[in-house]
Amino acid sequence: MIAMRSLFMILSVASAVLCTGCTGKNVIPPEGVEIDRVLSAVNVGFKMLEQDDVLYLSYYDSLHRLTVATFDTRTGARDHEILPTEITWDSHNYMDMAFDADGFLHLSGNMHAQPLKYFRSTRPYDIHTLEQVPEMTGKDETRVTYPVFMKGPDGRLIFHYRIGGSGNGSEIYNVYDTGTKTWKRLLDKPLMDGEGLMNAYMQGPVLSKDGRYHLIWVWRDTPDCSTNHTLSYARSRDLVHWETVRGEETSLPITIGKTGFHVDPTPAKGGLYNPGIKLGFDEDGTPVIGYHKYDSAGNNQLYAARFTDGEWMIRQLTQWDYRWQFEGNGTMKNEISISNPVYIGDGKMAFGYRHVKEGAGEVVFDARTLEATGTRPVPPGLPGEYTAVKGTFPGLIPHVLVCGRYLLHWETLPTNRDRKPAGELPPPSPLMLYKLDSK
Repeated sequence: MIAMRSLFMILSVASAVLCTGCTGKNVIPPEGVEIDRVLSAVNVGFKMLEQDDVLYLSYYDSLHRLTVATFDTRTGARDHEILPTEITWDSHNYMDMAFDADGFLHLSGNMHAQPLKYFRSTRPYDIHTLEQVPEMTGKDETRVTYPVFMKGPDGRLIFHYRIGGSGNGSEIYNVYDTGTKTWKRLLDKPLMDGEGLMNAYMQGPVLSKDGRYHLIWVWRDTPDCSTNHTLSYARSRDLVHWETVRGEETSLPITIGKTGFHVDPTPAKGGLYNPGIKLGFDEDGTPVIGYHKYDSAGNNQLYAARFTDGEWMIRQLTQWDYRWQFEGNGTMKNEISISNPVYIGDGKMAFGYRHVKEGAGEVVFDARTLEATGTRPVPPGLPGEYTAVKGTFPGLIPHVLVCGRYLLHWETLPTNRDRKPAGELPPPSPLMLYKLDSK
């Protein structure tokens, strides 16, 4: 099940890269530019990067084809390349892409427990030279899900993914050598290993101002999402050497039986939800975990956790009278979604939520004691013209993807447990590009 990164609606956020050296020419009018028509019957994540004033976009077009496009923000010139892979109906099959230090583009995606799909350009910044590379290391690449590119502390390109399936998987980390144009293992063993009994669903690693990478996860026993359990945490300075919150270094892989990593030992069917764990930081960069699970009465509640005085302090933040009984396989429509806790000043943090009964809002709580001090409306976000549904087909929802000053908008049906929607399908959606400061 995909853990969506959100601007707190149905919203994906790419890294905020500021445009440098722009000419100021208004090549994107206020009404936006249509990049392409995209598949609207599958809710799946897209990707956008900015490099030297050129936007690089990856998405599934109206014929289900994985497509990479470019848009020059100085001249308005655009181009695209269709790659030889097509999505079916699985919302897990998002893609990720990144540039290495020499400007070669790397892309991976359209996999859910399937053989690795990986493309690399043969010339820097040239999407027309993207070629499928049959393997990275040639090991543990037959059942791949959740591809992620990231930069390590030394600037090297890292790729991590799950090998195996839901309830039986491990997390693999590779690192790229720009000199030899080859991949090798960053870690000689998996970071996480379910030992054939479970797998980890993670958020992170995220680099904090304290100089460490922080990682949270829940374990899951089977493909049924109700079998999530045991909220956990680890940290590292170099993504190679990992330790507990107490600074105790561990050998790899991290397994359920290793001590020192458990935050909240909530059992299976206790309401932990893998997209429902979020990592935030206080003003000093100390991690604060926000999540939801069932309370003693069986209702879903928001919780916050922070390591204090040698133990994990956990506080319930809400008193809701509603139970979302989630269970089964496949990507589902969320009745409760949450955003990362954020520091808002004056020793306070805000933890955002969108609830099928309670609506949208933020719980405000003390960053040190985790005591809730009240709620507030969600602060104003993007203008409505970017987030409103423009299509007329019943049931469409909006998606926006922000990179620096640029925003993509498209619309799809909600998730449908990775199956083709019944009945008539909506027409392709315009993939619209906007410049946020163009008005």
